[in-house]
Amino acid sequence: MDLFNYTRRPASVVQIGKIPLGGDYPIRIQSMANVSTMDTEASVQQAIRIIDAGADYVRFTAQGEREARNLRNIRKGLDLQGYRTPLVADIHFTPKAADIAAEEVEKVRINPGNYIDKVKTFNHQEYTEEEYAAELQKIRERFVPFLNICKKNHTAIRIGVNHGSLSDRIMSRYGDTPEGMVASCMEFLRICREENFPDVVLSMKASNTVVMVQSVRLLVQTMDAEGMHYPLHLGVTEAGDGEDGRIKSAIGIGALLSDGIGDTIRVSLSEEPEAEVPVARKLADYIRTREELPKIVATQAPGFDPIRPGRRKTRKVGIIGGGQVPVVLSDRTSGDFVFDPTANPDFLYIGLEDPENLPDQFRLIVDASAWKALPNAFPLFHTSEIEAMEKTPAPVKFIRLTYADLSDSTLEILKKDRTSVVLLTTSSSNRVGEARAFMHRLLMTGCDVPVILQHEYREEDKESLQIKAGVDYGTLFLDGFLDGVLLTNEGTEPKLTDNYSFAVLQAARMRVSKTEYISCPSCGRTLFNLQQTVFRVKEATSHLKDLKIGIMGCIVNGIGEMADADYGYVGAGRGRISLYKGKECVLRNIPEEEAVERLVQLIKEQGDWHD
Repeated sequence: MDLFNYTRRPASVVQIGKIPLGGDYPIRIQSMANVSTMDTEASVQQAIRIIDAGADYVRFTAQGEREARNLRNIRKGLDLQGYRTPLVADIHFTPKAADIAAEEVEKVRINPGNYIDKVKTFNHQEYTEEEYAAELQKIRERFVPFLNICKKNHTAIRIGVNHGSLSDRIMSRYGDTPEGMVASCMEFLRICREENFPDVVLSMKASNTVVMVQSVRLLVQTMDAEGMHYPLHLGVTEAGDGEDGRIKSAIGIGALLSDGIGDTIRVSLSEEPEAEVPVARKLADYIRTREELPKIVATQAPGFDPIRPGRRKTRKVGIIGGGQVPVVLSDRTSGDFVFDPTANPDFLYIGLEDPENLPDQFRLIVDASAWKALPNAFPLFHTSEIEAMEKTPAPVKFIRLTYADLSDSTLEILKKDRTSVVLLTTSSSNRVGEARAFMHRLLMTGCDVPVILQHEYREEDKESLQIKAGVDYGTLFLDGFLDGVLLTNEGTEPKLTDNYSFAVLQAARMRVSKTEYISCPSCGRTLFNLQQTVFRVKEATSHLKDLKIGIMGCIVNGIGEMADADYGYVGAGRGRISLYKGKECVLRNIPEEEAVERLVQLIKEQGDWHD
């Protein structure tokens, strides 16, 4: 893996109907239907909308044998209208449904956490080596017959591990960890290889972007060690909707695509399935712009661990660095001083503006030539002014640098001047690669200067900005490299880019600034209108801070995927909801029309409500 220059990871080719995956084929895009799989006409029409939006594959839930059998009718309905796009069956808890689906569609996804193992109870269990081996033998005895059906019907499979549905057996041995996710996957994958079954795709999904990225990187490392090169499906589960869902997905998926990892992607949004497809396409296309770019010459720092990089240790300069939460800088050189009270930046960059013209409640960054020695004003220097920076007696000094500016003499000054902070800008179209090159040079030379990343975009639509900023900033935050963000987009009001900056920090698990919603994208298992429910829950609770609220269509990944949520809203049946405090179900099967109000009441009773 080249951290600095984009190169696609070599992967084997998997035949999925007439649209192969992996190898030199393009990154494939997919989405998942959310209508009942028993409603053939609705399923066909929704699949057509997904395909017309640009999807290469369409997935349907098959929670039981009836649904698995009805996939034949959906396949026929699509064929009659000239749509040969491969279909994927999504299986949980019912191995027999997987057997049936393998005869009807081009690909079947199984979840190792609930394929054979008992229903998750979160109870720790002790296994002897013999007992653990016996459990693996049970998997083999049930899984091999399924593989034989797939061989006979030329059906591909996806071994899809979800962080939220690791079995109690895996959890007891490995904990709720990336190692546990990889172990769960490899148990099944090794059987595939032993049985000479090559048409396998793998996925490691989590709502936590850090866990998701670490798990996929660890899986690739584990496969490489065993001579395996199966293609990978990428996705962030329960990403939510709107800007948060897009930014969160861009961070998790984009960080891996930046490494050349990933052969097919799904952006999981709590919106209509066809809305996911153009988002995924923009994300994949943005990564492809790095192909054939001039090579960035850089060296990976010895000891850097791309799987668990940890946060880079920097010195403390005021409220920046030293392990403190990353800061948000906002460019206000336009004279726009309108703020969103939920996303107040830590510093305002005002350029050549006289800092005395603004209230001292703001921390101001001023171009060095206009700087005045005020308690709330801090100078910004350019590379050519670095010697003047050394002589300037300010408690915090910013200097704007590129990778090309990082000479030996500049490094010595940055090491010596303990009040300096770097504002890193990039000139390459490969923003991630050049920023990584800069940071690895700092690591190799032992320079602990804090670094704030500045990117300027010229995106005409908000969605493109959210995706590109998510990829470019999120990758560096997940690498553990940054102490702050300065995001600008030509023509976009600063308070909006401030919101995106805070959203990036929250999605990268670096700084919590608002309620986080862990909401699933809905599927045929969901027995209520999830999109409307997400809207109602947000409307009632979005003013709260430092809370995580899970909104899940059903129990399949519910409790596990929202395990670190403070509160959970989970579908329990048609028109029925169960509410959770952490992992504990405190209200069962309450009417859907009362559920949001009862959730608010529960939050108040627990002392977490603030008006």
